[in-house]
Amino acid sequence: MKRIFWILPAILLLSISARAQERGTPAWDISGGYSYLDANLGHSNFRLNGASASADENLNSVIGGRVEVSVYHGTEAGTTVSAQTITYGPVFSYRKFSAFTPYAHLQLGAIHASQGYLGISQSAIKFAAAAGGGVDVHVTKMASVRLQADYLLTRFLTLNQNNLQGSVGLVFSFGRK
Repeated sequence: MKRIFWILPAILLLSISARAQERGTPAWDISGGYSYLDANLGHSNFRLNGASASADENLNSVIGGRVEVSVYHGTEAGTTVSAQTITYGPVFSYRKFSAFTPYAHLQLGAIHASQGYLGISQSAIKFAAAAGGGVDVHVTKMASVRLQADYLLTRFLTLNQNNLQGSVGLVFSFGRK
């Protein structure tokens, strides 16, 4: 009976690897999922939950472009706080593994924050830059699970904020390069 517990995961891993080898480079990756933001102003920080979605166009097996939208919401000290980001930039993928694809990206864009976000008195739209990376773990030829972590730089009240964001979600791949 104990051998079955070792054999089943091995068969599952081999089947995932076999499917991923057929994968190649997709023309498009569309993803969506849960996102978390640890917003930091230095003397205060708070945590917001939300969602993110992205679309990647892969130019070849290494480089592509990604547009990403994230929406966060929460309550801090009795104040309802929300923030939305939209960023775009290059994504660099390493597609040499059959079961997963690690990547890194640098994106520039904007953040819109509501009253109460990091102490601002009115809602505002400001510059945002995100740098980070993650890994897409291939489940089938067309679907993967994405794990991503980013450093998010924002600037409100003439101060830089060093924020961290993380997300987990599903990726669906379309077309072939």
